[in-house]
Amino acid sequence: MPRYPAHKLAVAPMMDWTDRHCRFFHRGLTREALLYSEMVTAEAILHGDRERLLGFSPKEQPVALQLGGSDPAKLSVAAKAGEAFGYSEINLNVGCPSDRVKSGSFGACLMQSPDLVAECVGAMKAAVDVPVTVKCRIGVDDQDPEEALDRLADAVLASGADALWVHARKAWLQGLSPKENREIPPLDYERVYRLKARLPHVFVGINGGIADLDQAEAHLRHVDGVMLGRAAYHNPALLAEIDRRIYGAAEADADVFAAAERMIPYVERHMRAGGRVANVTRHMLGLFQGRPGARRWRQILTVDGARGDSGPEVIEAGLRAIAPAAEEGECAA
Repeated sequence: MPRYPAHKLAVAPMMDWTDRHCRFFHRGLTREALLYSEMVTAEAILHGDRERLLGFSPKEQPVALQLGGSDPAKLSVAAKAGEAFGYSEINLNVGCPSDRVKSGSFGACLMQSPDLVAECVGAMKAAVDVPVTVKCRIGVDDQDPEEALDRLADAVLASGADALWVHARKAWLQGLSPKENREIPPLDYERVYRLKARLPHVFVGINGGIADLDQAEAHLRHVDGVMLGRAAYHNPALLAEIDRRIYGAAEADADVFAAAERMIPYVERHMRAGGRVANVTRHMLGLFQGRPGARRWRQILTVDGARGDSGPEVIEAGLRAIAPAAEEGECAA
């Protein structure tokens, strides 16, 4: 059995999306899924405001910190800081293809330097007691995915990595934007399955283009974990089924209305600390996707939530708009 905790399903780290407000909201929909931070660079942690960069509510747990970097010493310090803040896992980004990441010599370009990645993992493992994991691609540019993924996996596992999360696409470092790199390179789930078959005692999770829990359940017949990205963000209601369908919980699925109501006192606390309601509600727009009144819900949270004087009553107004729409048979959108 894998040594890594049984995180059968995770919500992927997504820049500008999976901040602390998003994670608190998602936790109201699933008790079990592993949640990830946005990627934070080791350099930012060394020189920036750590509370702003790393702070989170214990109610988000289990939550993992994803780090970006390629300097073992700096990653060691950043990992230790993350552990001190209470993260249950430290993950190294070896998959992001953005220009910012390329210019910093980390992310997906590290697929070309497995020995350096292994050195980074070893330094992080020496610094913390929580699991250290790697999220990677199957290769970059003209690399052969069979050889590239095995080389990286073997190197980081030899340095003590506790798990591998694999985005089942290549990344093209030249010629494709980050958005295109999430969509254009073909998915190769079978390559990740072969990695798992070769490493039966290692936790291998899969990521990339997984749209719903039916697909997640199919992947779990071949690998240990599934990571949902945009599907979970744009349609967060699917998270409400995870505990029952993926983890076998006996309780009923989470109530999406209750999950929204849970955010009202959260918004109040956030605003008392100087924040704005839109910082939180922007993550909630897709909650009622496909339900009558969904369009009005999004409109209220987007338009009313953008006003400088708006507060948690925006969520209350949005919830009131859902029920009458359901009764009147309004078309969902």
